[in-house]
Amino acid sequence: MISPRALFIVADDYGMGPATSEGIAALAQEGLISAALFQVNSPYAEAAAQCWHAAGRPMLLGWHPCLTLDRPLLPAACVPSLVETDGCFPSLKGFLKRWCLGQFNPCELQAELEAQRQRFIELTGQAPQIAAGHHHIQLFPPMGRIILDLLDRSATPRPYVRRLGEPWRQWLNVRGARVKRTLLHVLGQRFGHLCRRRGFPGNDNFIGLACSSWVKKFDFFTRWLHHAEGQWIELMCHPGYPDPTLAGRDVSDPLAFDPHRPMELRWLQDPAFRLACQRAGLRIVHQEDWNLLSKGRKHAA
Repeated sequence: MISPRALFIVADDYGMGPATSEGIAALAQEGLISAALFQVNSPYAEAAAQCWHAAGRPMLLGWHPCLTLDRPLLPAACVPSLVETDGCFPSLKGFLKRWCLGQFNPCELQAELEAQRQRFIELTGQAPQIAAGHHHIQLFPPMGRIILDLLDRSATPRPYVRRLGEPWRQWLNVRGARVKRTLLHVLGQRFGHLCRRRGFPGNDNFIGLACSSWVKKFDFFTRWLHHAEGQWIELMCHPGYPDPTLAGRDVSDPLAFDPHRPMELRWLQDPAFRLACQRAGLRIVHQEDWNLLSKGRKHAA
């Protein structure tokens, strides 16, 4: 069913904007991604879910809990420690500042993340089989524990949870964003141990992290594949068509969209990407593979 080296390609930020979702869905129709992570607190989430259903659910859809973009699902007055004065979540920088200062109320975190999980179920008709936080929020205590507690409530077998970390030899061979990758590796190791103790499956290698300048290189993905180690490898990506709704939201400039998303889409569609997968002995995991794996895990549980 699946080769000894499986490549699980996960597109983050489905639902963030219409053109972003459209680009991810196009890649799914071409068999170039395995799953997408759904940001349900986005103002475009309901329309994205409708498109996913109408297209015949072309890819696995996982939960992308978010505390750093747009508004919470709960009224801002109910979660004051999570929002800015305008009622929106803080940026990543603001989130990290609040986390370092211990300003998040755990009860408010629990309530908002549960609201997002319930919204995911309402929009998709199913409990999440895959989960990873927007901006990797699961790595920052107590967010990770809360997310795992919520995932434990309704999913059998336990859903796949992204683990961040990479072998040091791979870290040396793949240039770009090494400081960021080192920090996330350290935090990811701790969270990965928690996932394993609680019986949540996940990847044994994680690739795709880099600074924005490296995304511009035509070999952005193929370079990762060439040096990827492990048997179950997750490739994180952020593809999409040019999306003006991201201006002033995901991109600070109110007049610009993120140019890196169309680049990533183009690199994934390039024939060189499929060729690099073949040369690395990697097979892209598709929905039918995942369904069989999940069925086997359920019977084993």
